[in-house]
Amino acid sequence: MQKQESKGVPIQSNAEVQALFGQSDAFLKIIEDRFDVRVVLKSDSIAVVGEDVTETNRVTRVLESLLHRIRKGELIQATDVNYVIRASGAGERDTLGETGAESIPVFSKRGVIRPKTAGQKRYVEAIKHNDLVFGIGPAGTGKTYLAMAMAVSALKSGQVSRIILTRPAVEAGERLGFLPGDIADKVHPYLRPLYDALYDMMPPEALDKYIERNVIEVAPIAFMRGRTLNNSFVVLDEAQNATIEQMKMFLTRLGFDSKAVVTGDITQTDLPNHKVSGLADAQKVLSGIKGIQFVYFSKVDVVRHELVQRIVEAYEQASPYNTGRNGIDPSDVPSKEG
Repeated sequence: MQKQESKGVPIQSNAEVQALFGQSDAFLKIIEDRFDVRVVLKSDSIAVVGEDVTETNRVTRVLESLLHRIRKGELIQATDVNYVIRASGAGERDTLGETGAESIPVFSKRGVIRPKTAGQKRYVEAIKHNDLVFGIGPAGTGKTYLAMAMAVSALKSGQVSRIILTRPAVEAGERLGFLPGDIADKVHPYLRPLYDALYDMMPPEALDKYIERNVIEVAPIAFMRGRTLNNSFVVLDEAQNATIEQMKMFLTRLGFDSKAVVTGDITQTDLPNHKVSGLADAQKVLSGIKGIQFVYFSKVDVVRHELVQRIVEAYEQASPYNTGRNGIDPSDVPSKEG
């Protein structure tokens, strides 16, 4: 019989154990289902027992990281457990566990909003310290949601006087002309996800009042032409569907005392094959310019359903970057933050 390795993790109270293991031991089951180990509760510690020293060490690091968050007052969720497990396997230092993740002073229906991954923490810090930030990565990494939370925070603190949220209204299988209603009705489906996120962060009556007074504006990118956006927090979402001309037009709208965040996934464009993505082009043209920061997310940063992370991984393996389409080449896509 092979010798079993055992690692101990000190605990301070039963409340810590309950928070760490989850209701009905749900979080413990996630860990034990992922690794060939047993997690044993003792009087003053948690023992990780298994035959593979690498696995026992990894699970020990996972438990220590989660306990660190609990001791800072964070409410652990299944997404946090899955993220820490992924980060430990990807060799990514869990900077959240080591240095803490400062919350954004905006509350959603699920409570306080804070970065949940190391990539998200870098992203939020970049937005704080730069006037123009590009957040690039796969679906489910929180690019748009965190940018909008930072915008709402800036509005509430008086850093800006308005928020402008915009998206390209790209036709993907349906033509705008075939949709019922006037132009506002036609573009509304493209902007619905932005409204949904706003309603998650603000009371409906307050949001409706802001929209009515144009303090918060949600509009297609075409509506930005000819404007100068002073004292504003501007978010361009789904930027991979903007053309080069639209991207240049948008970026040159930025006025005094304003911030802009551009989000997108350059591997998922709905532009025609002959059109180059403005996001991919901006990545080449604007790299290295002072005041502009690019933050790159990976599948490790996915905070949606665990299945989303597996889907992203499967598509990466099948066709990493849609080579040759819309001007994107694998050699042009950095693997880490640039």
